[in-house]
Amino acid sequence: MVNPTATAGARSALALVSLALVAVPFGLLLVFVQGRWPPLQAVDEGARDDLHRFALDHTAFTTVMKALSTLGSAPVYLVVFAVITGWLLHRRQFRLAAFTAVTEVGGAVLNEIVKTLVHRARPIVTDPVAHASGLSFPSGHAQSAVVSFSLLLLLFWNGLTPVWRRVATTAAAAVVLGIGLSRIALSVHYVSDVLAGYALGAAWIVAMTAAFTAWHTEQRPYRDGIGRSDQVLDPGARPESTEEATSKLSEGHDTP
Repeated sequence: MVNPTATAGARSALALVSLALVAVPFGLLLVFVQGRWPPLQAVDEGARDDLHRFALDHTAFTTVMKALSTLGSAPVYLVVFAVITGWLLHRRQFRLAAFTAVTEVGGAVLNEIVKTLVHRARPIVTDPVAHASGLSFPSGHAQSAVVSFSLLLLLFWNGLTPVWRRVATTAAAAVVLGIGLSRIALSVHYVSDVLAGYALGAAWIVAMTAAFTAWHTEQRPYRDGIGRSDQVLDPGARPESTEEATSKLSEGHDTP
């Protein structure tokens, strides 16, 4: 028989290791940006200038970059995850709804806090092809892309076949990379801003998943699935009452 305590401990240890793996790169980028490390500045300024020239000379490329940037904007995520959260509440999957809302909104708040603390100005170019307000480090688009698409994969993972899981993961990775590239190509972020956004987003999704897994496990296994690493949400499953869930547990079955 698997020891639940040992399993929970192993999951916690894995979460801590994963968090460290993504938090360390963010910390290094922050130190290099604050210290104006010459090699990183050369990469930032070189990419800014080269991609800006390319964007000016290739209208179609610029149009695609603007479309990707719009796809990764806050209003789009707000609508998508408001609908998902409402759907989960309708299905009485309250823990999963809380996980979704807190992860998405909390990530945006975290980004604004870090931007305010670092206070890095956005790139300045002549004849800009796009404009953006606010501060630069880390990229909110890059961070939100990692958080949002990771969250979508977590929510619907159990409802996908193995083939579609690979397709969804590949598509999500491509869109996330495309959104990050768009912010550099449009000269509204440096390379280091985007990389820091990716790292902070990954750290946030790992931390929130670990926190909600612990919260779920400490109580009892509900149908939401947050307490199980291999199952989060089955979109095709019907809502289940607490009595049904309790009955399944008493019979020795896992709650789906």
